[in-house]
Amino acid sequence: MNRTRIVMVFGVAVLLGLIASLGVYRFLREKDRMAEQARLETVGVVVASGDIPLGSTITADQVAIAAWPKDRYPKDALSDVKSVAGRVAMREFVRGEPVVGSKLVPTQKVGGILPLKIPPGMRAFSVRVDEVVGVGGFIVPDARVDVIVTTSGAGREEEQISKIVLENIQVLAAGQIMEQIMEQKGSKPAAVHTVTLAVSPEDAEKLALASNDGRIQLVLRNFADAGKVRTPGITKGRLLSSLRDAPASSEMTVDRPKKKRSEKRTVAPPVERKKFVVEVIRGSKRSEEIFE
Repeated sequence: MNRTRIVMVFGVAVLLGLIASLGVYRFLREKDRMAEQARLETVGVVVASGDIPLGSTITADQVAIAAWPKDRYPKDALSDVKSVAGRVAMREFVRGEPVVGSKLVPTQKVGGILPLKIPPGMRAFSVRVDEVVGVGGFIVPDARVDVIVTTSGAGREEEQISKIVLENIQVLAAGQIMEQIMEQKGSKPAAVHTVTLAVSPEDAEKLALASNDGRIQLVLRNFADAGKVRTPGITKGRLLSSLRDAPASSEMTVDRPKKKRSEKRTVAPPVERKKFVVEVIRGSKRSEEIFE
């Protein structure tokens, strides 16, 4: 009896093992089928294996082939690493982003990168700067600045005026740098001699006249501040008018030493002396004697 039970238990265990093995086999087979189906529904796309900055020449180790869903295939995507290596990036690529031909400099075009960065309808205008005009080297590409010109007034040549002539202007390049460089520990702002601005044709004319007729100053502004402010400009007379119109109480007083008053001596009035008249009779003669 016991032997029969053992045989039955062993048979059930073998049966369950076969069923489990069959289930695992079918699961693995279905998984392989789904993977093969997914592979057939994806295509290879060239993607950036790391961040690729603007204007850099792409090398083979900066890109790789990645599977991409066929229904989400990017427009102008490339599938061969050799077709990307040696091309120049016209825009910045981040890691995992598909490298498309529209963001690469065309192979038949020869020239610099700066013309490709100029927005449509705009012009690139370079102005000469120093450490003061260039805000101490803190003006970097893609920053926003205002342009102030200091020149002689139209009516009075001897009086100069400072006026904001352009506002919220994009910086295309600082010197020969056309991309922002993240500040590293210990890095210092780089002083440049020229700054290239993106301006409209009308603003380019204003900037040309301002740079030749007066002195230009760049004013750095916040990225989030896009508002425009209209100012009348400032002259030396207006600058000093606040001091001339200051109330008398605000004027600086100077303590002067007080002069010593000369002491006046009082002179006593002369004392009147009393006179005494004495009549003297000598025989038949009379005379008067005056005594004081």
